[in-house]
Amino acid sequence: MRNNSDRHLSAVRNLGILAHVDAGKTTVTERILFATGTTHKRGEVHDGTTVTDFDPQERDRGITIFSAAVSCSWDGHRLNLIDTPGHVDFADEVERALRVLDGAVAVFDAVAGVEPQSESVWRQADRHGVPRIAFVNKLDRAGADLDAAVASIRARLHPAPLVVQLPIGTEDAFTGVVDLLSMRALTWDDGGDAAVEGPVPQELREEASRRRRLLEEAVAERHPGALEEFCARETLSARTLGSALRDLTRTGDGVVVLCGSAYRNRGIEPLLDAVVAYLPSPVDVPAVRGMRDGVEEQRPADPAAPFAALAFKVQATPTGRLTYLRVYSGAVEKGDTVWDATAGRAERIGRILRVQADRHAPLERASAGDIVAVVGLKSARAGSTLCAPGAPLVLEPPGAADPVVSVAVEPRRGTDTERLASALARLVEEDPSLTVRTDPETGQTVLSGMGELHLEVAVEKIRRTLGLEVNVGRPRVTYRETVARGVSGLVFRHVKQDGGAGQFAHVVLDVEPLDDGFDFRSTVVGGRVPQEYARAVEAGCRDALAEGPLGGHAVTGLRVTLTDGATHVKDSSEMAFRTAGRLALREALRGCVMALLEPVVEVTVTVPEDAVGGVLGDLAARRGRVTDSAVRGGAAVVTATVPLAELFGYATRLRSRSQGRGTFTARPTGYAPAPRGAAVPAP
Repeated sequence: MRNNSDRHLSAVRNLGILAHVDAGKTTVTERILFATGTTHKRGEVHDGTTVTDFDPQERDRGITIFSAAVSCSWDGHRLNLIDTPGHVDFADEVERALRVLDGAVAVFDAVAGVEPQSESVWRQADRHGVPRIAFVNKLDRAGADLDAAVASIRARLHPAPLVVQLPIGTEDAFTGVVDLLSMRALTWDDGGDAAVEGPVPQELREEASRRRRLLEEAVAERHPGALEEFCARETLSARTLGSALRDLTRTGDGVVVLCGSAYRNRGIEPLLDAVVAYLPSPVDVPAVRGMRDGVEEQRPADPAAPFAALAFKVQATPTGRLTYLRVYSGAVEKGDTVWDATAGRAERIGRILRVQADRHAPLERASAGDIVAVVGLKSARAGSTLCAPGAPLVLEPPGAADPVVSVAVEPRRGTDTERLASALARLVEEDPSLTVRTDPETGQTVLSGMGELHLEVAVEKIRRTLGLEVNVGRPRVTYRETVARGVSGLVFRHVKQDGGAGQFAHVVLDVEPLDDGFDFRSTVVGGRVPQEYARAVEAGCRDALAEGPLGGHAVTGLRVTLTDGATHVKDSSEMAFRTAGRLALREALRGCVMALLEPVVEVTVTVPEDAVGGVLGDLAARRGRVTDSAVRGGAAVVTATVPLAELFGYATRLRSRSQGRGTFTARPTGYAPAPRGAAVPAP
C-alpha cells in the first residue's frame, strides 16, 4: 500500500524533449504549455516568441542552444519538462539533462525520419536508461509518411516501435488520428484548439482494425501477461494493452509511437495522455545510487529520507546565480544549510524557485522528485551533489565530452584583460564542455568547445552580456596521439636523495597499442611491487597521457603493463612510484612508433539532385569518404565521413554550390589517423 508521499510522487513526470535540430521539439514544448493552460498564446520559433527559446541568440538563430526547464500540469499530474538542444555542438547540454530525467519524448520529422542527431540523442538516452515514447511530427508536410518514419526508427535505432495511432488524412489533409487502443477518432479543426472525439471514419475502419491486430500481436510477443490473455481470447482489451505498453516502455522493450503536427496543434493532447500513462514517475525508477565513505548507498525517492540532490546546470542571471537541482530524496526548505559533498563545504539555500524558462515562481520547499532552481549557492557546479549535512553522499556527475575545436581569444583593448578572464571563467562555470587554457608558447588564451557554432555562441555571449569586444583566431581542431607500435621491457629507476628521506622506485613497463582509451595492468609476482605502489604507477602513467611526444597532444589507444620492479625499505613511497610511472611512460612513448589522430564527423548533406556532382567533388577535396547516398522527397541525401578540420567554412561553400538550397548536419564519430606529413599545430 502506498503512503501519501508515494501517491504524490506517482503524479510527477520528469521528462525531456529530444530531437534532431528542426524536428520541431521546441514547437512541441510550446504546444504542451498551451494545451495545459500554462500559456494562453501559442509561441512560434520563427517569430521568436517561444517560452523556452528565450535567449536572444536562440531567437536570432532559430534554434535551441540552452536546455530550458518548464513546469505544467495535466490530468492531475505535475510535468517537469526540459526542452533540450538538437544541434550536435550542444550535445553536452542534452547529456546533463538526461542525467536527471526519468523519461523522454523523442520527436522525429515525418519526412526525414531518423536524422543524425536523432540517433545521437537516442544513444545518449540508452546510456542513461531513460524510457522513451516517440512522436512523429510534421505529418502535415508534403512527403510526410508515418510508416516510412517508423521503418527508419526500427532500422536505425533498433527498438520495437509500437504504433498506437493511425493518421486521418495525409499532408495538407491531415486532420486527426485514430486511437488504436480505444478505436475512436480524434480530429482537430483548423484552429487546432480542441480535439473532437468520434467514431472511426468508415473508410479507415478496416485499416484501423488491421493495425490494432498488428499492435496486439507485437505487444503479446514481448509481454507475458498480454500473451496469456491473447492466447486465451485471441485479442487484448484496451486495459491490458495499455498496461502492457506501460511495462514495455519502462523496461525499454518497446517504444510507443504517436503522431501529429505540433505546428497545427494536432496530436498534443494524446501525447500528454501518453506521457502520463506510459512514462515512469520518480517512484517507478530505481533508487538513486551514490558513494558514502567509499561504500555504495541507495537513497529512495522519499521526502522523509535524507536529502540528496544533483546540480545539473548553473546559470548566471542579472538577479543572481541560479543552480538547477534534481531532488532525488528528502526535502529542503528556504534558508536550510546543505552540504556540497563534491566541494566539501556547507552552503545555504537562499531561495527556491519553480522554473518556467526565464521566469520563476518562489517556493518554500522542494522535495523528492522536484526539479527546481535555487539561489545562494556559491561553490556548486554542474555535477555537484548537495545533501543533508548529517548524511553525506556523492552522486555520479554527468559525463563531459572532450572539446574538439579551439580558438584563441583576446580583448581588443589591453585594459580589458581581467574582464575577459572573468567572463571566460563564468562561461566555463555555466558550460562544463567549454575549457580555457593559456598556450605555453604564445601566451594566448585558448577557448575550446564542441564545435564551431558552440564557440561562436560563447564568444557572442561575451560580447552581448558584457559589451566586451574580443578578437578571435581561426578555429583549430584538437588532435590526439596513439601508439602504432609499442616497446617491451623498458626499465626505469627513479632515485632522488636530497637530505632526509629519499625517493626510490624501480619499474619495468611494456607498452602496446589498444583500439581505444587507456588500460593498465600489473603482472608483477612475488610482492616485488606492492599493490598500492602499482596503483601509484597507474596514476603516474595517466599523468603522462596529457602530452604525447609528437606534438604535445593527449595520448590514447594504449595498454601499459607493469611487469617487474623493485622497492627500497625506507625510500620507496606512493609519490616515488607515481613519479616513476609518469617519467617511465614518457620515455617509453618516445621509443614507440606514434601516430597522429584527427577528429572525424559523419556529415549528412541534403541538396537538389542537380547539385550532387559538385557536392561529391567538394567532399572528395575535403578528404571525405562517401558512405551512403539516396533520394528522399525529391532531394539527394549524401552521407560521408569527413575530417573535422576540413569542415570549417563548409556551410558557405555548400550554399554557393547549391544556390542556397543545400543543408548539412554533422555528428562526431571519433578519431581517425591523420595523413602523414599533416601540418598540425601544437595544442
